[in-house]
Amino acid sequence: MNKMIKLGLLGVATVCSMALSAQETFSNKKGSEYKFTTVVDLDETSVKNQNRTGTCWSFSSLSFFESELMRMGKGEHNLSEMYIVRNAYIGKAENYLRMYGTFNFGQGGAFHDIPWVIERYGIVPEEVYKGLEYGEDAHNHDEMEAIMTAAVKALAKKPQGDRLTPNWKAAFEGIVDAYLGEIPTNVEEFTFTYEGKEYNPKTFADQLGLNMDDYVSLTSYTHHPFYKPFVLEVQDNWAMRTGYNLPIDELMSVMKDALKNGYTFAWGADVSEKGFSYRDALAINPEDPSTIKTKGTDEKFFNDAGAEKISNAFLSPTKEKMVSQAERQAAFDSQETTDDHGMHITGLIKDQNGTDYFVVKNSWGTDHNECDGYFYASEAYARYKTMNIMVHKDALSKDMKKKLGIK
Repeated sequence: MNKMIKLGLLGVATVCSMALSAQETFSNKKGSEYKFTTVVDLDETSVKNQNRTGTCWSFSSLSFFESELMRMGKGEHNLSEMYIVRNAYIGKAENYLRMYGTFNFGQGGAFHDIPWVIERYGIVPEEVYKGLEYGEDAHNHDEMEAIMTAAVKALAKKPQGDRLTPNWKAAFEGIVDAYLGEIPTNVEEFTFTYEGKEYNPKTFADQLGLNMDDYVSLTSYTHHPFYKPFVLEVQDNWAMRTGYNLPIDELMSVMKDALKNGYTFAWGADVSEKGFSYRDALAINPEDPSTIKTKGTDEKFFNDAGAEKISNAFLSPTKEKMVSQAERQAAFDSQETTDDHGMHITGLIKDQNGTDYFVVKNSWGTDHNECDGYFYASEAYARYKTMNIMVHKDALSKDMKKKLGIK
């Protein structure tokens, strides 16, 4: 998942903050006929901005874990996305070279990269590691990525005697640290004070009490057996970790039931669809997508996710297509469904027709739609374009855990 975004300021007012009671209604934008009521509204931290980086996977996952800490009674924390990103870049470079330069290397990643990093390097608060050592106030990894990519591609050719010297890793870390901030080789030497106590990244992770073994990834595709784990074949799954495979009806039930039982989850999805309009704060799957016109384009990497979409479907509820398992699979196999973006689902709402929508916390800042950086994804859209989710295993029913062999 490596979605980046850069949209023009719209200069609009918020109209769709979550209602305080299920009887109060709200909408997605001014002039819209959508009338939403709240079903579930769970705790979350403030919306952040990944800006010109492909690090949605880190922002969405840490947003999810911040909500987990709130659910667990651990209070509100702002965790460092760039600490995760920095250490993941090291892992990506190692993996790229172990695969002789034939694997993916880039800014993208997956939800399980966060457990991968925390297990090895711990975690730190945002105030300790902001990852902005290059004279800018907002994240932009274009220059850093260009240098890193050139370095690993050159190293993959083993220019010095057909072998890699022991120095390559320190040299690569020097690039990352120059842009994001230096970290000692032994992270236990990276000490800091937070809320009056001294920690290093590992002791801070221990103090938070998040057990990475408690979190599972779920997906739904027919080219692997159901109820078994498999490695989802997308480029940004560089760590090659597995997720459990469920029939789509069961995955959708898990998503809804998790929210109703107090659990948020990280959501990976394709957002390069005609029915996705971040400016309109909606993601829908209309039966006739030809009625939606796209005005303008975004630049490289954006896949039109922030382009202006013109359709009455974003102003009034329209009939949507509920795809079958086979149609989901066909879109994945034809690469019409792509691994675009990582987000955080924090609630559930209904429109006036009883249609369910997931409340999605995004990481593109708060200025680009009328919902303060959130949007609403219909059940039909989620059913079609969900790639995977990450959720606490206790959000699953006893029967589901048994099917998957999860204790």
